[in-house]
Amino acid sequence: MNLKHHLVLTLCAVYGILLKGSSGQHPLVQNQTVTEGRTAIMTCRVEYNDQTSLQWSNPTQQTLFFGNKKALRDNRIELVRASWSELTISISEITLADEGMYTCSLFTMPVKTAKAYLTVLGVPEKPEIDGLTKPALEGDEITLTCMTHGSKPAANLRWFRNEKEIKGAKEVNASGKTFTVTSSLQLLVDRDDDGAAYTCKVDHVALLQTPQQTTEVLEVHYAPRVLITQSLTFPQEGQYLKLECVSKGNPSPDPVLWTKDGGQLPDLERMIVQGRELTFSALNKTDNGTYRCVASNHLGSSSAEYILYVYDFPTTFPPYTTPAPRPTRHHRPPRPHIASSDPTNIYNRDPNAMGQRGPDHALIGGVVAVVVFVTLCLIIFLGRYLARHKGTYLTNEAKGADDAPDADTAIINAEGNTHAEGKKEYFI
Repeated sequence: MNLKHHLVLTLCAVYGILLKGSSGQHPLVQNQTVTEGRTAIMTCRVEYNDQTSLQWSNPTQQTLFFGNKKALRDNRIELVRASWSELTISISEITLADEGMYTCSLFTMPVKTAKAYLTVLGVPEKPEIDGLTKPALEGDEITLTCMTHGSKPAANLRWFRNEKEIKGAKEVNASGKTFTVTSSLQLLVDRDDDGAAYTCKVDHVALLQTPQQTTEVLEVHYAPRVLITQSLTFPQEGQYLKLECVSKGNPSPDPVLWTKDGGQLPDLERMIVQGRELTFSALNKTDNGTYRCVASNHLGSSSAEYILYVYDFPTTFPPYTTPAPRPTRHHRPPRPHIASSDPTNIYNRDPNAMGQRGPDHALIGGVVAVVVFVTLCLIIFLGRYLARHKGTYLTNEAKGADDAPDADTAIINAEGNTHAEGKKEYFI
């Protein structure tokens, strides 16, 4: 009994070991994702191995390594580690053709296998921007197109204008295992687009470290706009004045043309033109007038006017100010300026005459105010004088004066009356 029991126990132990080895003899692998051009590491492990060989095969079932023996002549494939429990190989310079299912085999009875899928990411090419016209004209409609090839999976394209993202229309086309992605952007060109940087950026899982992008700067030609600035608000005689013709256009409208009252500037030493600036070293009444600055390029012309009125020094300014310069724009061909003959049109009034009438109104108003003030003072003074000199008079009437034959007798009788009543009369 003891020997039989011992044999049973021994057989059970051996059977258990065999079962444990059989269950542990199974290859373990993991799927891999590698960017095109990088190196893939393929590892196959066995928890329990009774010195059974491991083997790696490619998607076409060609043996790469059998144990530590290289079976396929491919210089890109190398052995990393080989043992009874592990077989690791590397594949450098991965291409899209290397993608597929790889098999690790354990040569037991029967043969046990495990499969790992190798995914190869296609790297998108640097994007290209087409459709940019240099230079573009203001008002043109253009379409910018950004395109990238070779992405897998399909890349995403994003547009930016001066680092601010804008939306484009995306289109994806398959080309073998890779994709061609296109994004278009429609623009109505404005002068504000001149110098704007339009960037097309590629977003892709294979470009997390080195993003791809292309930038183009838009050049826009447009007609000029003109504005006149002045150094003084109320120019006075003898002062220095600088007028600057601020013009913006592309191409730059240089030089600019200054005129006075529709004609050439007078030839005066104290009136100097330097580039865009018109300076007066010492203002004079003869400088009064309308000064115009005209700037032109091949797309058109623009002008602005400044009405100069030189005030006396010192002076009391009128209750209104000189009208601000008003820029006017002419497109090619420029429209002729037609003056109105309506005498009620305020735009036909002489600005210098208006400025000269301003001080006369102020003087008349001041005189009227003084006269009213003096009149009020006289009335108050006369009233106070009369109030202080009220008269009080006492009359004595003789009783019985009616019986006196004449006036003298009545007065004598009245003087003898010691009880005469006093009557007060007030005169103002």
